[in-house]
Amino acid sequence: MNDPQDPHDPYETTETHLERLLGRALNSFDLPDSTVERLGTALAHSSALHSSHHSASLHRTTHRHTYLLADGSALSLWELVHNAGRDGARQHELYTEESEARLAASRLPTGPLQGWTAERPDGRVRDEDDDLELLSALLARPIPAQPRMYVPDNSADHARRVLRRAENADRPGERTARRLRLAFAHHITQAFGRHCAVEGGRDAGFTLYEHQFLLLDGSEVSLWEVEHTATPDGRHMCEVYEDEHTARRAMESRSRVR
Repeated sequence: MNDPQDPHDPYETTETHLERLLGRALNSFDLPDSTVERLGTALAHSSALHSSHHSASLHRTTHRHTYLLADGSALSLWELVHNAGRDGARQHELYTEESEARLAASRLPTGPLQGWTAERPDGRVRDEDDDLELLSALLARPIPAQPRMYVPDNSADHARRVLRRAENADRPGERTARRLRLAFAHHITQAFGRHCAVEGGRDAGFTLYEHQFLLLDGSEVSLWEVEHTATPDGRHMCEVYEDEHTARRAMESRSRVR
């Protein structure tokens, strides 16, 4: 079956389909190496629309691509397609688990489009300083205590991918990476998320996640991931830190870039 959201020749080969799918995904480098190797043996494929959401500002769909492999097993990829990127251009992201695709979809902005204004209670239009003041206050709030619901789901590979996409120079080093090779379960918590104006009014999004890992020796390790678009060209950037305080300081610093 051909791709339902990007019509091409319905008789295209599975190899061609995979090339298109991996080539257009922004995060294809995040796929586990073992998954990419298995996909190299795919004999046939089928694609189907899994979910769809459309509003005045956001268009989002999720597609399931299933592949029949040479060893007789099946492998699925979940593709998230949305227009939440810069200039509303359509973007594609790939995930190996439906839960990861749902989490990524939940991170997409749903608020007013860039250029909209909001009024304060006193009637004055909000400006950049108001946004920064509110953002700083929210960053200082502690995370409410939540139960840790660890899920065994290739957690060591998840930790490796989180560390690999970190772009900050002070990201966790090899010592932490070695410890996380012992991870057998993990839990992801969204600790913070907000949009504010930076650099003369340009809108930027900030999200903070705690990736909590349970290791084979019974100990726990957390990685704090900051996702933001406070970059010169507005592109999406990931930073990873070993503690919450440092991660929140980094977010506050990025939000004050002019």
